[in-house]
Amino acid sequence: MAAQNTANFEAKIKRNPHPDFKKVEASRPPFPASSTFHHVQTPDPNWKFGSGANHLASSTTTTPPNDSLDTPPDDSLNHPPNDTPTVPRHRPIDPHSPTRPSHLNYTLLISSILPRPICLLSTCSPSGLPNLAPFSYFQLISHDPPLFILSFASSLASPKDSLRNLSLTGDCVLNMVSETFLEAANACAVNAPPGASEWDVSGLTPVFDDGRRVARVGEAVVSVEGRVESIREFPSRARPGEVGATMVVVEGTRFWVREDAVDEAGGRVDPGVMRAVGRLGGISYGRVGEGVELPRPDWERDVGGAGGWRG
Repeated sequence: MAAQNTANFEAKIKRNPHPDFKKVEASRPPFPASSTFHHVQTPDPNWKFGSGANHLASSTTTTPPNDSLDTPPDDSLNHPPNDTPTVPRHRPIDPHSPTRPSHLNYTLLISSILPRPICLLSTCSPSGLPNLAPFSYFQLISHDPPLFILSFASSLASPKDSLRNLSLTGDCVLNMVSETFLEAANACAVNAPPGASEWDVSGLTPVFDDGRRVARVGEAVVSVEGRVESIREFPSRARPGEVGATMVVVEGTRFWVREDAVDEAGGRVDPGVMRAVGRLGGISYGRVGEGVELPRPDWERDVGGAGGWRG
């Protein structure tokens, strides 16, 4: 049932916009494999407290057509003087509107909550059947204890394989995805029939540590062994009486980090070695090739304290 629901959902959202993806891909520049992670300046190194948005905001201002809103605009609020850059108005969208198909919430959210970290989740059934699946509904939520969340668009009554394994065994490994095995990680999203192995389809290397039944991905720069801390189902708003999502909280019990990626203290991972990728909307992924550094400000030292800066 869960597999059929997934197939029906994929048919609705039309994730791949290209009739011939390989032809479109062939027209693009090759992947710049030699590029390295580096830091650049912030968009405005001279930004001052109270300045608001930097100069990049002005390059994106446009005047949307009046018919782009569901409701008539308030002209007194949305039409500044002619010599002032026009900021595009925001369109209100009710996620629970009875006329709004629920899959539009999905496509809107995955194309705006960006980039999303990707976890390649390794689990194993009670009978010993391994499963490997990518998740971008995944996030770190605490370091003490190390806690992570995974979300499934299925219920415990009709679970996907990974959710079934987690609920029955409680064991897993969270493998962070890098550029070096992006294609293989994406291959693990295949709608494989029962009994087929995503490990074989992807060609990734299972590593069993200390006799564990759940393997970590040998190619991953960072992997986290974990145990299920809690599971919670959430009722669907679009389908009353059904479960819309199941959230699993996982506690990390041991970290595995490649030696060339971590400092001597074991407290910092080099982004140039990690070469992390993030999930975007549709079938798109994003690279992490550049970074900016911004020190966290101190109220007294940098802002001037209560008696200093007044805006």
